Amino acid sequence: MGIVRRLFGDNSQLHVLVVLLVGLLAVFQVATGGRMLTSSNAQNLVTGNAYVLILAVGMVLVIVIGQIDLSVGSVAAFVSMTVALVMHNLGLPWWVGLLLGIVLGALIGAWQGFWLAEVGIPGFITTLAGMMIFRGALLWESRALSVSVPEEFRFMGAGHLPEWGPAWTQVNNSTLLLGLVVAASLAMVETRRYRRRVNLHGGEPEPWIPAARIVVIVVVVGALVWLFGTGNPGTSFPVSGVILMALVFLYDVLTRRTAFGRHVYAVGGNPVAAALSGVDIRRVQFAVMVNMGVLAALAGMIFAGRSTAAGPQDGTLWELDAIAAVFIGGAAVSGGMGTVNGAILGGLVMAVLNNGLMLLGVGSDRAQVIKGLVLLIAVSFDLYSRRRGRPSMTARLFAGIGRVRDSSPA
Repeated sequence: MGIVRRLFGDNSQLHVLVVLLVGLLAVFQVATGGRMLTSSNAQNLVTGNAYVLILAVGMVLVIVIGQIDLSVGSVAAFVSMTVALVMHNLGLPWWVGLLLGIVLGALIGAWQGFWLAEVGIPGFITTLAGMMIFRGALLWESRALSVSVPEEFRFMGAGHLPEWGPAWTQVNNSTLLLGLVVAASLAMVETRRYRRRVNLHGGEPEPWIPAARIVVIVVVVGALVWLFGTGNPGTSFPVSGVILMALVFLYDVLTRRTAFGRHVYAVGGNPVAAALSGVDIRRVQFAVMVNMGVLAALAGMIFAGRSTAAGPQDGTLWELDAIAAVFIGGAAVSGGMGTVNGAILGGLVMAVLNNGLMLLGVGSDRAQVIKGLVLLIAVSFDLYSRRRGRPSMTARLFAGIGRVRDSSPA
C-alpha cells in the first residue's frame, strides 16, 4: 500500500474511483460477452456522455463555491434551440451560430450570477427559477417541434477524427497522433512535477517513481489509442471527446495553477477568511455562474449535433447527472472541495454503469435504483475518508502555497 501511495499520491477518493471504473469495465466486459470494450461501444460511450461531462466541468466550480445550479439542462436546451432556429430562419453560417450560442450562454450565466452575487439570492433558488424560465422559453419558441442543425454541428457532436497518412500503422493516424501528444504531455508534466518536488523538499531522489508513472501513462494511452483507432472505417476518436479533453486540461490548469482557481476554493472553503484576505467574493460567484452558462450552452449544442436536431425535450434531468458526477468525484456539499479530474472520473463511472446495464438489457427502473445506490455509497466513502482526517482540496492548495513561500529566500 505504501508503494501505491508513493506512486500515485494519497488521494484515496480518486484511487477508489479509478479502481471502481476499471472494475466496472472488467465486470461488464465479461457479463456482456466482450461487447463492452469494443471500438464502437467506446466511441458511443464518449459521444453519448460528452455533454454531461462538459456540464460536470462547470458544475464542479459551482459546487466548490458552495452553490448549486439546477438550470443547466434547461439552459443547454434553450440555447441549442435558439441557435438552431436562428441559423435555420436567417441562413447564418454554423460558426456564427456557435458564437451566438456561446454569447447567449454567457448572458444567461451573467443574469443568474447577478441574482446570486449582487442581490444575494442563493444559487439553489436562482437557478430553480432559471430552470423554469428557460424550460418554458424553450417550449414556447420551439412550439414542440425539433429543428435540424447544420452538418458542422453534427460533426462537432458525432464526428470522428479524420484518417490520413500511411496504413501500416494499423490504427487511425489522427487518433495515434492525439495519443502521442497526450502521452508526451503527461510524461513532461510528471517529470516537471518530480523535479519541482525534489527541489522544494530535498531528500533522496527516487527517479523510479516518475519512470513508473510514465510507463503506466504510456500503457493506458496506448490501449485507448488501439481501442478507439481500430474501429470500422470512418470511425476513430470522437470530436466531442477532443473538445472535452481540451476543456479538462484548461480547467485543471485554471483551478490548480491560477489565482482565480485559488479564490474559488477559498470562497467555498471559508468565505469570511477569503473576504478578509482580499478575495472579491461577489466577483468570483459572478464569474463562476457566467462560466457555467457558457459550458451549458456548449453542451447543448454538442448534444444537438449528435442528435442532428435541437428538440423541445432536450436537457431533461441533465443537471442531476452533472451534479451526481461531481459528488461521486469527491466534491463536498458544503463547498471548498472538488476537482475537475474527480468530476470527470465520477461522470465516467456513471456513464460506464449506464452503458453496461443497457448492454445487459437491464430496465431503466432497475438502472435508476442501481445508480442511486452507487451515488450513496460513493459519497458515504468520501465522508468516511474525511472523518479519518484526509486533507481537503483547499488545505492542499494553501499548504502548497505556504511551502513555496517558506522555501523562498528572504
